[in-house]
Amino acid sequence: MRTTGIIAEYNPFHNGHAHQIAKAKEMTGADYCIIAMCGDFVQRGAPAVADKYLRAETALKNGADLVLELPVYYALGSAEYFASGAVALFDRLGIVDALCFGSECGDIAVLSEFAASLIDEDAIFKEVLDRHLRMGYAYPGARNAALRASAPKLTPYMHVMSAPNNILGIEYCKALLRRGSQIRPYTTHRAGSSYHDASLLNTYCSALAIREAIDAAGNLSEVVKLMPPEAYDLLASAFGKSCPVHADDFSLPLHYQLLSEQPDGYTDHPDIDQDLSDRICNLLPSYQGFTDFCEKLKTKNRTYTRIARSLMHVLLQIRKEDLLAFQAEDYVYYARILGFRQDATPLLTAIKANGSIPLLGRLSDADNLLSGNGRRMLDKDIFAAQIYQSLVQSKFTDAPTDTGEYTRQVLKV
Repeated sequence: MRTTGIIAEYNPFHNGHAHQIAKAKEMTGADYCIIAMCGDFVQRGAPAVADKYLRAETALKNGADLVLELPVYYALGSAEYFASGAVALFDRLGIVDALCFGSECGDIAVLSEFAASLIDEDAIFKEVLDRHLRMGYAYPGARNAALRASAPKLTPYMHVMSAPNNILGIEYCKALLRRGSQIRPYTTHRAGSSYHDASLLNTYCSALAIREAIDAAGNLSEVVKLMPPEAYDLLASAFGKSCPVHADDFSLPLHYQLLSEQPDGYTDHPDIDQDLSDRICNLLPSYQGFTDFCEKLKTKNRTYTRIARSLMHVLLQIRKEDLLAFQAEDYVYYARILGFRQDATPLLTAIKANGSIPLLGRLSDADNLLSGNGRRMLDKDIFAAQIYQSLVQSKFTDAPTDTGEYTRQVLKV
């Protein structure tokens, strides 16, 4: 039995995602495909447009065999934490043979070379990096200068470091190398539009383009051909009842949390140093909403996405000390099942026999399976889902009422 893994947001699921699942199975010769998917909040520092159960069902109806929830500590993490948490999850299942991801580069050898050089960080790399940072360079520019000096053979490929999926793919490769994992990385060339392309001209357009088209039209009329039929039908059935959800929907709870923590500052949250904490405090009197505040806080060296992630850490009370504690204990403590295909039962049996963490279906089993930091990690996943669902309940008059985490059933497709 061969198994491949994909790390995803599916925000929302579109034609390119279905293509990637099929291609991943084909190129790795896999019998099964496991998805490690962000829950109700995603890596760009935003709520998912639709909840994790709808997105998991969509994936299962389009080639995935098992969907696991990536814990929110990593789903909202920087690229390094996002990759390290997801790779650890796959590695600890004990049965994943391959990790497949899309990239603008499409060349796994080049991405692996960058990963190895960035892990090594020899004396030349460190000296050049430090010198450029002291000269006022932003970290990406300083890092690229250090790479040119320490690994000149990569100079012709430096353009690779400017594309978001390449950067994330390099982090996946770094995480595998650090672990000495037996999981083999593969990459597919990203089909159609680029990550930031908001046009709808390609059959494989970006998730950003779909989200913006939905927002502009106020309906799904512009995206019907850009999503697999099952994905479109599921999103259409939930539209106006439990989705779409936007960052600004969380403006009031975020404002409350920022005000609550203002006296002590915000430096105990990931990605927030003293300078950003002071900036948040100084600008808080002008707070008008989530996205507006991100724009106010954005600087040349701090992107909108990084600011949005930081604010989500405050909203969900995610702390640096927790991340460090989890990292010291190998990142993950459980594999929470969102859904699976019923013909993939042998996959679940293999994970139970070979994995080093428990498969968690019913939350009622958690008390017997988890303790300490493991329980703390799961409680944060539950808290994040409760925050998300409380917003859904207040925003949509026709929202389903039975959405509690403890009453949800694992999806079986």
